[in-house]
Amino acid sequence: MLKIKFPVKQIKIVTNERMKKKLQTSLLWVALFSTNVINAQEEKSANAGLKLPEGFSATVVAENVGKARHLAVTPQGDIYVRLARPVNGKGTVILHEANGKAVMKSGFGNYGGTGIAIKDGYLYASSNQEVYRYKLDASNKPVNPEAPEKIITGLVDRGQHETKSLTLDNEGNIYVNIGAYSNSCQEQDRGKGSLGRKPCPVLEDAGGIWMFKTDKLNQSYAEGVRYATGLRNVVGLDWNQQLNQLFVMQHGRDQLHDIFPDLFTVKQSAELPAECMYALKKGDNAGWPYMYFDPFQNKKMVAPEYGGDGKT
Repeated sequence: MLKIKFPVKQIKIVTNERMKKKLQTSLLWVALFSTNVINAQEEKSANAGLKLPEGFSATVVAENVGKARHLAVTPQGDIYVRLARPVNGKGTVILHEANGKAVMKSGFGNYGGTGIAIKDGYLYASSNQEVYRYKLDASNKPVNPEAPEKIITGLVDRGQHETKSLTLDNEGNIYVNIGAYSNSCQEQDRGKGSLGRKPCPVLEDAGGIWMFKTDKLNQSYAEGVRYATGLRNVVGLDWNQQLNQLFVMQHGRDQLHDIFPDLFTVKQSAELPAECMYALKKGDNAGWPYMYFDPFQNKKMVAPEYGGDGKT
């Protein structure tokens, strides 16, 4: 785990070697600066192997935690880390930071997953199909870690973009990513030259952000409200307290060159599309799979599956 020192305050992030492309989308605030992962053997070098802007620094706080995804930090210095896969039967591990290093304290929850957040005396954590909450005591420790309340169940999980990142607003709502189980909604997913389906059926039950209540137990997927759509897979999201608005980072579509080699070069495929940050309001549509954003042309482009040619 890395600790990144911002000019104003410190924020901690969890990384692993699979996150070369996803680092900016894994946690919303990581998108505030540009990062590049260097060779793993250099991780203990200056800035823990990250290339950072002036005024930023990073140090390794903990290693060998497991396949860490998102985390939450308490004022007491405890770091709750969600693991994609449980380690020794624990899907959430608790670290405690002191003097720049974090040591393992304990863990709980026998399910893997991504989402985690602390709000109003509760810790919220998600598996790929459910969302749980744990009552916290005055020191922000779970009162009964082996008996969480299940607040959402039956979320869509079709084995692709299945992780459920989450955040909460200030009015008792929780926002959950339902990732699209498709790259670009083709007739043959990731098939060379395969065109897109019109309309895209994936958007009926995925490819967006769903809103639920934080204090209602055993909500079904159908009880949720589709807050925003047209988002292939939101890995990082947060509630902007100053603007009172949802901000998200989308992990955009892949393989432009592989699928349409006559239209896109290998270099273009590596750099496109942009991984966009969106400020969302209820009912917004970010355009997936029909369009993507080209940061070099500074334009919204028609996806090739729907007649685009990289210029339209």
